[in-house]
Amino acid sequence: MSMSDPVADMLTRIRNAAKAKFNSVDISGSKLKSELAKVLKNEGYIRNFKFISDEKQGILRIYLKYGEDQSNAIYELKRISKPSRRVYTKSRDIKPVFNGMGIAILSTSKGIMTDKSARKQNVGGEILCSIW
Repeated sequence: MSMSDPVADMLTRIRNAAKAKFNSVDISGSKLKSELAKVLKNEGYIRNFKFISDEKQGILRIYLKYGEDQSNAIYELKRISKPSRRVYTKSRDIKPVFNGMGIAILSTSKGIMTDKSARKQNVGGEILCSIW
């Protein structure tokens, strides 16, 4: 069975695992998902991630991050652009997420990056998700 939106599946798995207080979550692997995980790690929303090779497409294991009082590092994770409705933006029209407290992840011609780095490099693209 094919999946119509693998990015939404990844975000939902992370959201559900964080609510259940799991240490890690396994997701079917791809280059796009690995790049998303790299951005989440660089921004401090997850502890780490690891790509595990197998006979098929591989597994992306994401290690979730919690505070000292077991509070989630991720409060909300929201898919913006969907297969049914793509959302594109220019660099000057990228709005801050949660008054700058969160990030938006964009797919640009220069790769997957945050809204802040897209504004700095003056590139627009497809807004994949927002997180805070």
